[in-house]
Amino acid sequence: MTNFPVHSIETAPEASKPALGALDSAFGFIPNIAGAMATSPVLIGSLTDLFGRVHSGSFSEAEIQILLLTNAVTNGAEWAVAFHSYLANAEGIGPDDVAAIRNGALPGDAKHAGLSKLTRSLIEKRGAVSETEKREFLDLGFDESRLLEVVAVLAASTITNYTANITHPPLEVTFQPHAWQAPGR
Repeated sequence: MTNFPVHSIETAPEASKPALGALDSAFGFIPNIAGAMATSPVLIGSLTDLFGRVHSGSFSEAEIQILLLTNAVTNGAEWAVAFHSYLANAEGIGPDDVAAIRNGALPGDAKHAGLSKLTRSLIEKRGAVSETEKREFLDLGFDESRLLEVVAVLAASTITNYTANITHPPLEVTFQPHAWQAPGR
């Protein structure tokens, strides 16, 4: 198994240091996944650019966490599931809804369920969702721009999910109560 380093600002390649600094400012620490990504300045820079856009978009932080947690589960990204379970709880998503998503089901709130269902379908169908699926999402009160914004959130989570599945960063102590194992692993 390849062992990927988990960089700090001090050990990261020079071109990765600004991105790690931005994440440290946003979270108050550098998540291990970001430390692993820092091996590639292109990857960590892409994440921080997209991260900023996603978190300044039209979705609430709770809605973003619904999307990110669903994406992590659908992609089988164990580090990301634990991280986004923690953040979803912090954003007021109830434990039953977090558990439902972690188990491949939908949250109870109709809009949250619609977000979760759409993003899972986008992953499973490689973006080729049906007209019916698009209409169901729009009928929940979302507009076309928000449907496309789900794609931006999905892009951000794909970066972290795939990196987690390649590098297997250690799970921070804070997130360990939310550890999750992908089915079949």
